[in-house]
Amino acid sequence: MLNISENQVKVDTSKYRAFEKTNLVRAHTMFRRWILAIFCVNVVLLFLPWTQNIRAKGVVTTLSPDQRPQTIHTVIAGQIEKWYVREGQLVKKGDTIVKITEIKTDYFDPELLPRTQAQVYAKANSVLSYSAKSDALKRQIVQTQQELKFKQDQLRNKIEQTKLKIEANRNKMIAAEKDFENEKIQANRTEELYKQGLKSLTDLENKRLKVQQTQAKQVEAQNDYAQSVQELDNLQFQLRGAESEYQGKIAKTESERFSTISDGLEAEANVNKLKSQYANYSARAKFYYIIAPQDCYITQATRVGIGETVKEGEAIVSIVPEKMNLAVEVFIEPIDLPLVQLNKQVRFIFDGWPAFIFSGWPNASIGTYSGRIVAIDNVANAKGKFRLLVAPDKDAPAWPNALRPGGGAQSFTLLKDVPVWYELWRQLNGFPPEYYQEFSKEPAKKEKEK
Repeated sequence: MLNISENQVKVDTSKYRAFEKTNLVRAHTMFRRWILAIFCVNVVLLFLPWTQNIRAKGVVTTLSPDQRPQTIHTVIAGQIEKWYVREGQLVKKGDTIVKITEIKTDYFDPELLPRTQAQVYAKANSVLSYSAKSDALKRQIVQTQQELKFKQDQLRNKIEQTKLKIEANRNKMIAAEKDFENEKIQANRTEELYKQGLKSLTDLENKRLKVQQTQAKQVEAQNDYAQSVQELDNLQFQLRGAESEYQGKIAKTESERFSTISDGLEAEANVNKLKSQYANYSARAKFYYIIAPQDCYITQATRVGIGETVKEGEAIVSIVPEKMNLAVEVFIEPIDLPLVQLNKQVRFIFDGWPAFIFSGWPNASIGTYSGRIVAIDNVANAKGKFRLLVAPDKDAPAWPNALRPGGGAQSFTLLKDVPVWYELWRQLNGFPPEYYQEFSKEPAKKEKEK
Protein backbone atom coordinates (compact mmCIF):
# COMPACT_ATOMS: atom_id res chain seq x y z
CA MET A 1 0.00 0.00 0.00
CA LEU A 2 1.36 3.38 -0.97
CA ASN A 3 -0.74 5.11 1.69
CA ILE A 4 -1.14 8.28 -0.41
CA SER A 5 -4.82 8.67 -0.02
CA GLU A 6 -6.32 10.93 2.60
CA ASN A 7 -8.92 8.29 3.35
CA GLN A 8 -7.24 5.70 5.53
CA VAL A 9 -8.56 2.16 5.71
CA LYS A 10 -8.22 0.35 9.03
CA VAL A 11 -8.30 -3.40 9.02
CA ASP A 12 -8.85 -5.49 12.10
CA THR A 13 -6.11 -8.06 11.86
CA SER A 14 -7.30 -10.06 14.83
CA LYS A 15 -10.02 -11.60 12.72
CA TYR A 16 -7.50 -13.19 10.37
CA ARG A 17 -5.20 -16.12 11.36
CA ALA A 18 -2.70 -15.32 8.59
CA PHE A 19 -1.64 -12.15 10.39
CA GLU A 20 -1.00 -14.17 13.54
CA LYS A 21 1.42 -16.49 11.67
CA THR A 22 3.40 -13.54 10.26
CA ASN A 23 4.09 -11.91 13.67
CA LEU A 24 7.94 -11.28 14.08
CA VAL A 25 8.14 -10.22 17.69
CA ARG A 26 9.86 -13.43 18.80
CA ALA A 27 12.31 -13.26 15.88
CA HIS A 28 13.38 -9.76 16.84
CA THR A 29 13.96 -10.87 20.39
CA MET A 30 16.05 -13.86 19.31
CA PHE A 31 18.11 -11.72 16.95
CA ARG A 32 18.92 -9.26 19.73
CA ARG A 33 19.96 -12.11 21.99
CA TRP A 34 22.28 -13.56 19.34
CA ILE A 35 23.86 -10.18 18.70
CA LEU A 36 24.42 -9.69 22.42
CA ALA A 37 25.90 -13.20 22.79
CA ILE A 38 28.27 -12.69 19.86
CA PHE A 39 29.37 -9.35 21.29
CA CYS A 40 30.06 -10.90 24.69
CA VAL A 41 32.01 -13.74 23.10
CA ASN A 42 34.08 -11.28 21.08
CA VAL A 43 34.77 -9.24 24.22
CA VAL A 44 35.90 -12.38 26.00
CA LEU A 45 38.07 -13.36 23.02
CA LEU A 46 39.77 -9.97 23.08
CA PHE A 47 41.11 -10.71 26.56
CA LEU A 48 42.34 -14.22 25.77
CA PRO A 49 46.15 -14.71 25.62
CA TRP A 50 47.76 -14.62 22.19
CA THR A 51 51.29 -15.89 21.50
CA GLN A 52 53.20 -13.56 19.22
CA ASN A 53 55.31 -15.32 16.59
CA ILE A 54 57.55 -14.84 13.60
CA ARG A 55 56.72 -16.77 10.46
CA ALA A 56 59.49 -17.89 8.14
CA LYS A 57 60.28 -20.60 5.65
CA GLY A 58 62.96 -23.20 6.29
CA VAL A 59 64.67 -26.27 4.89
CA VAL A 60 65.26 -29.59 6.65
CA THR A 61 68.97 -30.26 7.15
CA THR A 62 71.21 -31.97 9.73
CA LEU A 63 72.68 -30.69 12.94
CA SER A 64 76.25 -31.84 12.19
CA PRO A 65 77.97 -31.02 8.88
CA ASP A 66 79.31 -34.58 8.55
CA GLN A 67 75.74 -35.93 8.48
CA ARG A 68 74.64 -33.94 5.44
CA PRO A 69 74.54 -35.31 1.88
CA GLN A 70 77.96 -35.28 0.30
CA THR A 71 79.91 -36.43 -2.73
CA ILE A 72 82.91 -38.75 -2.72
CA HIS A 73 85.81 -37.66 -4.94
CA THR A 74 88.70 -39.56 -6.39
CA VAL A 75 92.11 -38.46 -5.15
CA ILE A 76 94.02 -39.63 -8.22
CA ALA A 77 93.22 -39.70 -11.90
CA GLY A 78 92.29 -43.13 -13.21
CA GLN A 79 89.96 -45.33 -15.18
CA ILE A 80 86.86 -46.98 -13.70
CA GLU A 81 87.39 -50.74 -13.64
CA LYS A 82 84.58 -52.15 -11.48
CA TRP A 83 81.55 -51.04 -9.45
CA TYR A 84 80.77 -52.85 -6.19
CA VAL A 85 77.52 -51.04 -5.25
CA ARG A 86 74.27 -49.89 -6.79
CA GLU A 87 72.22 -46.76 -6.23
CA GLY A 88 70.05 -46.85 -3.11
CA GLN A 89 72.20 -49.53 -1.46
CA LEU A 90 73.20 -49.27 2.21
CA VAL A 91 76.95 -49.64 2.69
CA LYS A 92 79.02 -49.76 5.87
CA LYS A 93 82.09 -47.73 6.68
CA GLY A 94 85.11 -49.12 4.82
CA ASP A 95 83.10 -50.97 2.13
CA THR A 96 84.50 -50.69 -1.39
CA ILE A 97 82.40 -48.59 -3.74
CA VAL A 98 84.41 -48.58 -6.97
CA LYS A 99 87.86 -49.61 -8.20
CA ILE A 100 89.92 -47.51 -10.59
CA THR A 101 93.12 -48.35 -12.47
CA GLU A 102 96.18 -46.26 -13.26
CA ILE A 103 96.41 -44.12 -16.39
CA LYS A 104 99.71 -42.30 -15.78
CA THR A 105 102.81 -43.88 -17.36
CA ASP A 106 104.94 -43.08 -14.28
CA TYR A 107 103.05 -45.70 -12.28
CA PHE A 108 102.57 -48.49 -14.83
CA ASP A 109 105.40 -50.64 -13.42
CA PRO A 110 103.81 -53.54 -11.48
CA GLU A 111 107.00 -53.90 -9.38
CA LEU A 112 107.17 -50.19 -8.58
CA LEU A 113 107.01 -50.59 -4.81
CA PRO A 114 109.62 -53.41 -4.46
CA ARG A 115 112.05 -51.61 -6.75
CA THR A 116 111.65 -48.36 -4.90
CA GLN A 117 112.21 -50.24 -1.64
CA ALA A 118 115.41 -51.73 -3.08
CA GLN A 119 116.64 -48.24 -3.95
CA VAL A 120 115.94 -47.18 -0.38
CA TYR A 121 118.01 -50.10 0.97
CA ALA A 122 120.89 -49.33 -1.42
CA LYS A 123 120.98 -45.67 -0.48
CA ALA A 124 120.75 -46.57 3.22
CA ASN A 125 123.83 -48.82 2.87
CA SER A 126 125.61 -45.99 1.06
CA VAL A 127 124.90 -43.77 4.04
CA LEU A 128 126.42 -46.39 6.33
CA SER A 129 129.52 -46.55 4.12
CA TYR A 130 129.97 -42.80 4.24
CA SER A 131 129.58 -42.91 8.00
CA ALA A 132 132.24 -45.64 8.30
CA LYS A 133 134.59 -43.67 6.05
CA SER A 134 134.05 -40.56 8.13
CA ASP A 135 134.90 -42.48 11.31
CA ALA A 136 138.07 -43.87 9.69
CA LEU A 137 139.18 -40.38 8.64
CA LYS A 138 138.49 -39.14 12.13
CA ARG A 139 140.72 -41.85 13.57
CA GLN A 140 143.38 -40.97 10.99
CA ILE A 141 143.27 -37.34 12.10
CA VAL A 142 143.74 -38.39 15.73
CA GLN A 143 146.68 -40.60 14.75
CA THR A 144 148.29 -37.81 12.72
CA GLN A 145 147.90 -35.44 15.66
CA GLN A 146 149.59 -38.00 17.89
CA GLU A 147 152.47 -38.37 15.37
CA LEU A 148 152.82 -34.59 15.28
CA LYS A 149 153.01 -34.45 19.06
CA PHE A 150 155.61 -37.24 19.11
CA LYS A 151 157.67 -35.46 16.43
CA GLN A 152 157.44 -32.16 18.32
CA ASP A 153 158.55 -33.78 21.55
CA GLN A 154 161.47 -35.45 19.76
CA LEU A 155 162.65 -32.25 18.12
CA ARG A 156 162.16 -30.22 21.28
CA ASN A 157 164.36 -32.72 23.14
CA LYS A 158 167.03 -32.38 20.47
CA ILE A 159 166.76 -28.61 20.69
CA GLU A 160 167.27 -28.74 24.45
CA GLN A 161 170.27 -31.03 23.96
CA THR A 162 171.69 -28.70 21.31
CA LYS A 163 171.22 -25.72 23.61
CA LEU A 164 173.21 -27.53 26.27
CA LYS A 165 175.85 -28.40 23.67
CA ILE A 166 176.02 -24.76 22.59
CA GLU A 167 176.49 -23.70 26.17
CA ALA A 168 179.30 -26.27 26.57
CA ASN A 169 180.96 -25.19 23.25
CA ARG A 170 180.65 -21.58 24.30
CA ASN A 171 182.41 -22.25 27.58
CA LYS A 172 185.02 -24.28 25.74
CA MET A 173 185.54 -21.42 23.27
CA ILE A 174 185.91 -18.88 26.10
CA ALA A 175 188.42 -21.15 27.79
CA ALA A 176 190.36 -21.57 24.53
CA GLU A 177 190.42 -17.80 24.02
CA LYS A 178 191.80 -17.25 27.53
CA ASP A 179 194.40 -19.98 27.03
CA PHE A 180 195.40 -18.31 23.75
CA GLU A 181 195.67 -14.92 25.44
CA ASN A 182 197.74 -16.40 28.29
CA GLU A 183 200.04 -18.27 25.94
CA LYS A 184 200.46 -15.19 23.83
CA ILE A 185 201.42 -13.11 26.85
CA GLN A 186 203.86 -15.78 28.04
CA ALA A 187 205.38 -15.98 24.54
CA ASN A 188 205.94 -12.21 24.54
CA ARG A 189 207.61 -12.36 27.94
CA THR A 190 209.75 -15.31 26.87
CA GLU A 191 210.83 -13.30 23.76
CA GLU A 192 211.82 -10.33 25.95
CA LEU A 193 213.74 -12.63 28.30
CA TYR A 194 215.38 -14.21 25.22
CA LYS A 195 216.53 -10.79 24.09
CA GLN A 196 217.94 -10.19 27.58
CA GLY A 197 219.67 -13.55 27.43
CA LEU A 198 217.65 -15.03 30.24
CA LYS A 199 215.81 -17.58 28.07
CA SER A 200 217.09 -19.88 25.42
CA LEU A 201 215.96 -20.00 21.84
CA THR A 202 214.42 -23.38 22.54
CA ASP A 203 212.19 -21.98 25.22
CA LEU A 204 211.12 -19.19 22.90
CA GLU A 205 210.27 -21.60 20.09
CA ASN A 206 208.31 -23.84 22.54
CA LYS A 207 206.30 -20.84 23.64
CA ARG A 208 205.63 -19.85 20.06
CA LEU A 209 204.54 -23.42 19.33
CA LYS A 210 202.31 -23.34 22.38
CA VAL A 211 200.72 -20.15 21.12
CA GLN A 212 199.96 -21.77 17.76
CA GLN A 213 198.48 -24.80 19.48
CA THR A 214 196.21 -22.73 21.74
CA GLN A 215 195.25 -20.62 18.73
CA ALA A 216 194.27 -23.78 16.86
CA LYS A 217 192.23 -24.96 19.84
CA GLN A 218 190.54 -21.55 19.94
CA VAL A 219 189.60 -21.79 16.28
CA GLU A 220 188.37 -25.34 16.83
CA ALA A 221 186.26 -24.25 19.81
CA GLN A 222 184.82 -21.36 17.79
CA ASN A 223 183.96 -23.73 14.95
CA ASP A 224 182.27 -26.16 17.37
CA TYR A 225 180.26 -23.31 18.87
CA ALA A 226 179.19 -22.01 15.45
CA GLN A 227 178.34 -25.54 14.34
CA SER A 228 176.16 -26.15 17.43
CA VAL A 229 174.37 -22.82 16.88
CA GLN A 230 173.76 -23.80 13.25
CA GLU A 231 172.52 -27.17 14.43
CA LEU A 232 170.05 -25.43 16.81
CA ASP A 233 168.72 -23.30 13.94
CA ASN A 234 168.32 -26.42 11.81
CA LEU A 235 166.41 -28.18 14.58
CA GLN A 236 164.09 -25.20 15.01
CA PHE A 237 163.49 -25.15 11.25
CA GLN A 238 162.78 -28.87 11.37
CA LEU A 239 160.26 -28.32 14.21
CA ARG A 240 158.41 -25.64 12.28
CA GLY A 241 158.59 -27.73 9.12
CA ALA A 242 157.22 -30.79 10.93
CA GLU A 243 154.36 -28.77 12.40
CA SER A 244 153.54 -27.32 8.99
CA GLU A 245 153.76 -30.74 7.32
CA TYR A 246 151.56 -32.51 9.81
CA GLN A 247 149.08 -29.63 9.96
CA GLY A 248 148.76 -29.91 6.19
CA LYS A 249 148.12 -33.64 6.49
CA ILE A 250 145.52 -33.03 9.20
CA ALA A 251 143.84 -30.30 7.15
CA LYS A 252 143.72 -32.54 4.09
CA THR A 253 142.27 -35.42 6.10
CA GLU A 254 139.69 -33.12 7.71
CA SER A 255 138.76 -31.84 4.26
CA GLU A 256 138.26 -35.40 3.07
CA ARG A 257 136.23 -36.16 6.20
CA PHE A 258 133.98 -33.10 5.75
CA SER A 259 133.53 -33.99 2.11
CA THR A 260 132.58 -37.52 3.17
CA ILE A 261 130.13 -36.15 5.74
CA SER A 262 128.62 -33.91 3.05
CA ASP A 263 128.26 -36.87 0.71
CA GLY A 264 126.72 -38.87 3.56
CA LEU A 265 124.19 -36.13 4.29
CA GLU A 266 123.34 -35.89 0.60
CA ALA A 267 122.91 -39.68 0.51
CA GLU A 268 120.73 -39.48 3.62
CA ALA A 269 118.62 -36.78 1.94
CA ASN A 270 118.25 -39.07 -1.06
CA VAL A 271 117.21 -41.89 1.28
CA ASN A 272 114.54 -39.68 2.86
CA LYS A 273 113.42 -38.59 -0.58
CA LEU A 274 113.15 -42.21 -1.71
CA LYS A 275 111.30 -43.11 1.49
CA SER A 276 108.85 -40.29 0.88
CA GLN A 277 108.48 -41.44 -2.71
CA TYR A 278 107.90 -45.01 -1.54
CA ALA A 279 105.28 -43.80 0.98
CA ASN A 280 103.57 -41.81 -1.78
CA TYR A 281 103.53 -44.84 -4.05
CA SER A 282 102.18 -46.98 -1.22
CA ALA A 283 99.49 -44.42 -0.38
CA ARG A 284 98.59 -44.03 -4.05
CA ALA A 285 98.01 -47.77 -4.30
CA LYS A 286 95.33 -47.44 -1.59
CA PHE A 287 93.48 -44.82 -3.63
CA TYR A 288 92.73 -47.35 -6.35
CA TYR A 289 89.80 -48.46 -4.20
CA ILE A 290 87.27 -45.77 -3.26
CA ILE A 291 85.67 -46.76 0.03
CA ALA A 292 82.71 -45.48 2.05
CA PRO A 293 83.76 -42.92 4.70
CA GLN A 294 80.81 -43.84 6.96
CA ASP A 295 77.60 -45.89 7.09
CA CYS A 296 75.58 -44.39 4.27
CA TYR A 297 73.19 -44.88 1.35
CA ILE A 298 74.39 -44.58 -2.25
CA THR A 299 72.16 -41.94 -3.81
CA GLN A 300 73.59 -41.24 -7.26
CA ALA A 301 76.65 -42.18 -9.29
CA THR A 302 77.96 -39.09 -11.06
CA ARG A 303 80.41 -41.11 -13.22
CA VAL A 304 79.04 -44.33 -14.65
CA GLY A 305 80.17 -47.19 -16.86
CA ILE A 306 83.32 -49.26 -17.12
CA GLY A 307 86.49 -47.78 -18.63
CA GLU A 308 85.42 -44.19 -18.14
CA THR A 309 88.31 -41.88 -17.22
CA VAL A 310 88.07 -39.60 -14.20
CA LYS A 311 90.29 -36.68 -13.25
CA GLU A 312 91.95 -35.90 -9.94
CA GLY A 313 89.43 -34.54 -7.42
CA GLU A 314 86.43 -35.38 -9.62
CA ALA A 315 83.19 -36.49 -7.94
CA ILE A 316 82.40 -40.21 -8.33
CA VAL A 317 79.25 -40.80 -6.28
CA SER A 318 76.98 -38.94 -3.86
CA ILE A 319 75.94 -40.44 -0.52
CA VAL A 320 73.57 -39.77 2.36
CA PRO A 321 74.58 -40.84 5.90
CA GLU A 322 72.50 -43.58 7.47
CA LYS A 323 72.15 -41.86 10.85
CA MET A 324 71.26 -38.19 10.90
CA ASN A 325 70.42 -35.73 13.65
CA LEU A 326 67.88 -33.62 11.81
CA ALA A 327 67.54 -29.87 12.15
CA VAL A 328 65.87 -27.05 10.22
CA GLU A 329 67.51 -24.04 8.62
CA VAL A 330 65.19 -21.06 9.04
CA PHE A 331 65.82 -17.77 7.24
CA ILE A 332 64.40 -14.64 8.87
CA GLU A 333 64.38 -10.97 7.93
CA PRO A 334 66.92 -8.61 9.57
CA ILE A 335 64.07 -6.78 11.32
CA ASP A 336 63.20 -10.00 13.19
CA LEU A 337 66.77 -10.78 14.28
CA PRO A 338 66.53 -8.94 17.66
CA LEU A 339 63.42 -10.99 18.48
CA VAL A 340 65.12 -14.39 18.46
CA GLN A 341 67.48 -15.89 20.99
CA LEU A 342 69.18 -19.18 21.62
CA ASN A 343 66.96 -21.93 23.05
CA LYS A 344 63.88 -20.07 21.79
CA GLN A 345 60.96 -22.38 20.97
CA VAL A 346 59.95 -22.76 17.32
CA ARG A 347 56.95 -24.60 15.87
CA PHE A 348 57.10 -26.31 12.46
CA ILE A 349 54.76 -27.50 9.76
CA PHE A 350 56.69 -29.93 7.55
CA ASP A 351 55.82 -30.30 3.88
CA GLY A 352 53.84 -33.51 3.36
CA TRP A 353 52.50 -33.71 6.93
CA PRO A 354 48.94 -32.36 7.34
CA ALA A 355 48.40 -29.84 10.10
CA PHE A 356 45.66 -27.64 11.53
CA ILE A 357 47.16 -24.61 13.21
CA PHE A 358 46.31 -21.53 15.22
CA SER A 359 49.38 -19.34 15.01
CA GLY A 360 48.51 -17.51 18.23
CA TRP A 361 47.51 -20.62 20.17
CA PRO A 362 50.27 -23.16 19.55
CA ASN A 363 48.90 -25.57 22.15
CA ALA A 364 45.66 -25.81 20.25
CA SER A 365 47.38 -26.55 16.94
CA ILE A 366 47.38 -30.07 15.50
CA GLY A 367 50.17 -31.58 13.37
CA THR A 368 52.91 -29.15 14.41
CA TYR A 369 56.33 -30.09 15.82
CA SER A 370 58.48 -28.23 18.29
CA GLY A 371 62.15 -27.26 18.15
CA ARG A 372 64.75 -25.09 19.88
CA ILE A 373 67.14 -22.54 18.34
CA VAL A 374 70.73 -23.79 18.73
CA ALA A 375 72.62 -21.40 16.42
CA ILE A 376 72.16 -17.90 14.97
CA ASP A 377 74.34 -16.67 12.12
CA ASN A 378 76.10 -13.35 12.67
CA VAL A 379 76.25 -12.52 8.96
CA ALA A 380 73.39 -12.28 6.50
CA ASN A 381 73.39 -14.48 3.40
CA ALA A 382 73.37 -13.29 -0.20
CA LYS A 383 69.62 -12.59 -0.01
CA GLY A 384 69.99 -10.40 3.06
CA LYS A 385 68.47 -12.89 5.51
CA PHE A 386 69.84 -14.40 8.68
CA ARG A 387 69.94 -18.15 9.21
CA LEU A 388 68.72 -19.92 12.32
CA LEU A 389 69.54 -23.55 13.03
CA VAL A 390 66.75 -25.25 14.97
CA ALA A 391 67.13 -28.69 16.58
CA PRO A 392 64.31 -30.94 17.85
CA ASP A 393 62.94 -30.11 21.28
CA LYS A 394 63.87 -32.96 23.64
CA ASP A 395 60.83 -32.30 25.83
CA ALA A 396 58.37 -32.43 22.91
CA PRO A 397 57.19 -35.28 20.64
CA ALA A 398 59.81 -36.53 18.22
CA TRP A 399 59.87 -35.38 14.62
CA PRO A 400 58.65 -37.79 11.89
CA ASN A 401 61.10 -40.55 10.99
CA ALA A 402 60.39 -40.09 7.31
CA LEU A 403 61.85 -36.58 7.23
CA ARG A 404 64.80 -36.19 4.86
CA PRO A 405 67.24 -33.33 4.30
CA GLY A 406 66.04 -30.91 1.67
CA GLY A 407 62.37 -30.97 2.63
CA GLY A 408 60.50 -27.74 3.25
CA ALA A 409 59.18 -26.44 6.54
CA GLN A 410 57.06 -23.51 7.72
CA SER A 411 58.25 -22.12 11.07
CA PHE A 412 56.59 -20.13 13.82
CA THR A 413 59.06 -18.68 16.29
CA LEU A 414 57.10 -18.19 19.51
CA LEU A 415 57.53 -14.90 21.33
CA LYS A 416 55.74 -13.22 24.22
CA ASP A 417 52.11 -13.95 25.31
CA VAL A 418 49.88 -10.86 24.99
CA PRO A 419 46.08 -10.28 24.96
CA VAL A 420 44.26 -10.59 21.65
CA TRP A 421 43.18 -6.95 21.75
CA TYR A 422 46.80 -5.85 22.15
CA GLU A 423 47.87 -7.99 19.17
CA LEU A 424 45.08 -6.47 17.00
CA TRP A 425 46.05 -2.99 18.11
CA ARG A 426 49.74 -3.73 17.36
CA GLN A 427 48.95 -5.13 13.89
CA LEU A 428 46.75 -2.16 13.02
CA ASN A 429 49.47 0.31 14.07
CA GLY A 430 52.36 -1.66 12.55
CA PHE A 431 54.29 -1.90 15.83
CA PRO A 432 56.92 -4.64 16.27
CA PRO A 433 56.26 -7.61 18.58
CA GLU A 434 57.25 -7.52 22.22
CA TYR A 435 60.87 -8.60 22.51
CA TYR A 436 61.85 -7.06 25.83
CA GLN A 437 62.35 -9.85 28.35
CA GLU A 438 61.77 -9.76 32.07
CA PHE A 439 64.92 -11.00 33.72
CA SER A 440 64.46 -13.35 36.64
CA LYS A 441 65.22 -11.97 40.09
CA GLU A 442 66.28 -15.35 41.47
CA PRO A 443 69.97 -15.00 40.49
CA ALA A 444 70.05 -11.58 42.15
CA LYS A 445 68.52 -13.04 45.31
CA LYS A 446 71.07 -15.86 45.35
CA GLU A 447 73.89 -13.39 44.88
CA LYS A 448 72.53 -11.29 47.73
CA GLU A 449 72.31 -14.36 49.96
CA LYS A 450 75.93 -15.22 49.19
